[in-house]
Amino acid sequence: MGKYVIRRIGQMVIVLFGATLILFACLFVLPGDPVGSLGGDKARDPAVIQQLRERYGLDKPLVEQYGTYVSNLVQGDLGEDYTQRREVTEVLSPKLGNTAKLAVAAIVIDVVLGILAGLIAALFRYSFWDVLVTLLTTMAIGFPSFVIGMILQSQFAVNLGWFPLISDGSFNSLIMPAFTLAIIDAALVARLMRGTMLEVLRADYVKTAIAKGLPRRTVLLKHVMRNSIIPVVTYIGISFGGLLGGALITEAIFNWDGIGFALVTAIQQQNNPIIVGVVTYGVAVFVLLNLLVDLLYAVLDPRIRLS
Repeated sequence: MGKYVIRRIGQMVIVLFGATLILFACLFVLPGDPVGSLGGDKARDPAVIQQLRERYGLDKPLVEQYGTYVSNLVQGDLGEDYTQRREVTEVLSPKLGNTAKLAVAAIVIDVVLGILAGLIAALFRYSFWDVLVTLLTTMAIGFPSFVIGMILQSQFAVNLGWFPLISDGSFNSLIMPAFTLAIIDAALVARLMRGTMLEVLRADYVKTAIAKGLPRRTVLLKHVMRNSIIPVVTYIGISFGGLLGGALITEAIFNWDGIGFALVTAIQQQNNPIIVGVVTYGVAVFVLLNLLVDLLYAVLDPRIRLS
């Protein structure tokens, strides 16, 4: 186990630096010049342009810029925000907290609704409840998240007035964006849970446990649920990593001050340090959660050995 964790951490470092290198290369070839947003009205002055390029190292080759970034990254320095003239870590810190709050709320809804709906559909196969779950999940998967968000805003914020239209930092303003993020994933979790449970219910060891006279509750909890949950955990881990990386569309719709909204704003302003900082954080969280999911496999199923 220890060797496996060390090897995976080494792979995480390679993936992290590889992703930032690719991003640097993409930013380098994109049209436009961030100096224009840095200098404002004075950006037409060649002397000001040159001064800004030297200050932020934009006059150096891509390889040298990336080397400087990596060197600073090892020290926990993500650079300076072009527009606010503040450290990137200082700018992103409160936004990371907001995104984490939204991601946790969404993943809780995912787990509760998705697993419960999949469990009911599998236990009552071909019943009214199974048909209802299948119908609702199909409808949910068919709607893009921005459509779901606008429907929730229209009905529950504008028409009923139950929740604020855009984020104001209160708990009520968290509910609609959390459900917007969770609905599609919860539908997918329900489908996945139903399919894996039906497969496990047909397994020989489950039939044997029932034939031995074990209580139905024991069979479901100890044998069926435990083995059905493994692929669901994989999906939830990947989904949670994506949510922590920022939900661009949802955060923009609800004006949620998270890193997804910050990334959209940074792209519009060609604020490269913020863009690279958000992507670096997103990649790090994603690969870390993948490692945690792999380790969780061994807990859920002792037959799985990590080596």
